[in-house]
Amino acid sequence: MDEVTISEEDRRQLGLWAADCVERALPLFEAKAPSDPRPREAIEGIRAFVREGKRTAHLRALAWAAHAAAREVDDPAATAAARAACHAAATPYIHPLATPHQSKHVLGPAVYGALGHELAAGHDTGSADDELRWAIEHAPPEVRALLRRMPARKPGRSRLDTLYYELDTALRH
Repeated sequence: MDEVTISEEDRRQLGLWAADCVERALPLFEAKAPSDPRPREAIEGIRAFVREGKRTAHLRALAWAAHAAAREVDDPAATAAARAACHAAATPYIHPLATPHQSKHVLGPAVYGALGHELAAGHDTGSADDELRWAIEHAPPEVRALLRRMPARKPGRSRLDTLYYELDTALRH
């Protein structure tokens, strides 16, 4: 299996972009589970990583806690937002493997955030398209370069696959 080079700066820029993308979707979770701080704590954890540059067991635990919050909330849009937070907190742990699975880790925070907006808008695909446009416009060069070192994503069949494919394609250009 081919490996890609991932610098600490790549990880920091990816984490910062991921946190910014997810913060746009976080109100979808907080509206349905206002007393559950786990997704917000995951975003705070990735921002701490960006500042300090240390991958810690605590950050990994915050990612898993956001994942648990996604399983426990009873609203599809809120679930997507919490999953976005989980993916964001996990970005520093991306493996240096040139696989579509690893590119999924790069794109996951923005894609799940976009999906959350789409679901909250009654499956209005324009809402997700708006979020993807924002993510594309705000993606730093390091994120784009990192993604280009990985295999391109294929279209797939599900709406989630389509969102991954659209974001992947746009960030490569």
